[in-house]
Amino acid sequence: MSAVPAPRIEILPLAEGDLGALIVIERELYPFPWTFGNFRDSLKAGYSCWGLWVDGALAGYAVMMLGPDEAHLLNLSVAAPHQRRGLASRMLGHLFAVAREHGARRLFLEVRPSNAAARALYRRFGFDRVGLRRGYYPDHRGREDAIVLAIDL
Repeated sequence: MSAVPAPRIEILPLAEGDLGALIVIERELYPFPWTFGNFRDSLKAGYSCWGLWVDGALAGYAVMMLGPDEAHLLNLSVAAPHQRRGLASRMLGHLFAVAREHGARRLFLEVRPSNAAARALYRRFGFDRVGLRRGYYPDHRGREDAIVLAIDL
């Protein structure tokens, strides 16, 4: 009886050539996805853009803006077939390290109140609620608020 090898997981910088696979995941996950142009512009602006690869296939990604003393997580997503396997936690840990390396002392993000899985992830990592942005996200019923979270790094 042979053991099934553990999947090979890598977190690597995203390149423009990765955006085709990325946008497929984005569109499958969200009713109001970021556009190809949003991701391309993030790369061109020099944002910290990372892909999470499982056995050579893109399974997740993150976009983080780095600034003086702080970072802002703009997008953290894991493809549906790869969710609930600790990949978002792995990516978040990587982002913490990158932010610290760039001198960030605090990391901010917004999350939909309706996104219970993401809220639970951020709670496990120790994020605190620091604000609310009214009508931040598009929604089929109009707009949804965003909970603003932060963590000291």
